[in-house]
Amino acid sequence: MSDVIMPKMGDGMEAGVILAWTKKDGDKVKAGDVIAEVETDKSNVELEAETEGILTTRVEVGQAAPVGSVIAHIAGEGEAAPQIASSNGTRAATAQWAGEQTGSSSDDNQDTVVLHYREAIQLALAEELDRDERVFMLGEEIGQYQGTFKITQGFLEKYGPRRIVDTPISETAMVGLATGAAMMGLRPVLEFMTFNFALVAWDQIINHTAKIRYMSGGQYSIPLVFRGPAGVGGQLSAQHSQDLAHWYANTPGLKVVMPATPADAKGLLKSAIRDENPVIYIEHARLYGAKGDVPTSTEYLTPIGVADVKRSGKDVTIVTYSRGVILSLAAAEILATEGIDVEVIDLRTLQPLDFETVLQSVRKTHHAVVVQEQWLPYGIAAEFSAQIAENAFDDLDAPVQRVGGAFVPMPYAKALEVLAVPNEADIVQAVKKTLERSI
Repeated sequence: MSDVIMPKMGDGMEAGVILAWTKKDGDKVKAGDVIAEVETDKSNVELEAETEGILTTRVEVGQAAPVGSVIAHIAGEGEAAPQIASSNGTRAATAQWAGEQTGSSSDDNQDTVVLHYREAIQLALAEELDRDERVFMLGEEIGQYQGTFKITQGFLEKYGPRRIVDTPISETAMVGLATGAAMMGLRPVLEFMTFNFALVAWDQIINHTAKIRYMSGGQYSIPLVFRGPAGVGGQLSAQHSQDLAHWYANTPGLKVVMPATPADAKGLLKSAIRDENPVIYIEHARLYGAKGDVPTSTEYLTPIGVADVKRSGKDVTIVTYSRGVILSLAAAEILATEGIDVEVIDLRTLQPLDFETVLQSVRKTHHAVVVQEQWLPYGIAAEFSAQIAENAFDDLDAPVQRVGGAFVPMPYAKALEVLAVPNEADIVQAVKKTLERSI
């Protein structure tokens, strides 16, 4: 029996409204089928079935359900659907969320704990290893050494060598093994010591992992996650300090995820592990020590392909991702002291893109700045600048501004690195420039 949970689409979301059930009670569904359309405080989203079976809904159309509550069940072969006490199957959960007749004013699923970004990733991995015996991890020194950043600390002792697999130093072999295991029904999570090392395995990733589901006509799913640190700076020099996410996002067949906060680090990784497609999950090495509130619910999922408005504003839209979100929020606070109200959009997912959230913001503020840490030529910022210009040209009062890194190999010397990496002052300058052009 699989529960369908109302997902959390943003930090401020408490509930979602069922706009429509696209499948009816008693219908047989399979993994990937769209079963419902949900209205949230950000946008309307489609919910997909994660398993195959018979659907039983628990929430009526037009009804709100709290985040984390069960809104439907999918019963496998030979399993009986759960008994629903009344026609309003989610009444008790909704009442608890609203504080009605339950003796509780809050939903237990909304409990949070303060964790480091690194710890949130570790928690997500542990929860999914506990939940699904098909999930296993592999990578260089993730077992006995417990990982370069200690993400897998204690995992070998708890889960054993069949599920925590130390590999030889061969990224090509690691990717090939993980892809084959995914084709056979397992759900591998491969840790790269750094995503720069993944370049050794690019033929496997781009020509095999990304294309097998398409080339097989869907006969093979590839529920596989590639995860590990990346990002610029930190005095890791030219070969270990790069943001190459745009290369992966340019490849059909791959999903690309880059969380900025501990909460999203947990929710997005859990969603990636449960996805039927290969997911590139990139952790910024300079965020591992960041702290934030993380929901404790084992069913807390951040949907892939949904951006989040991390700060509301009316004057300028900043579009960014990963550590760029932290820089942009800091820049927004500086600008607020000068009377400039900035909206910050965290893309969270680079592929697939939630471009509608970006457009809605630009149509409100009439100004846009796109922030990335990678080199500017041919990058994410160029893509979003082009899409904003193509789709919201009449809404713009000034050209889109881009902020990015210098087009040089990353220097090791700290003074030179500072010049090569974008910072809050660069973002502040770009915001003021686009506002000046509209005067």
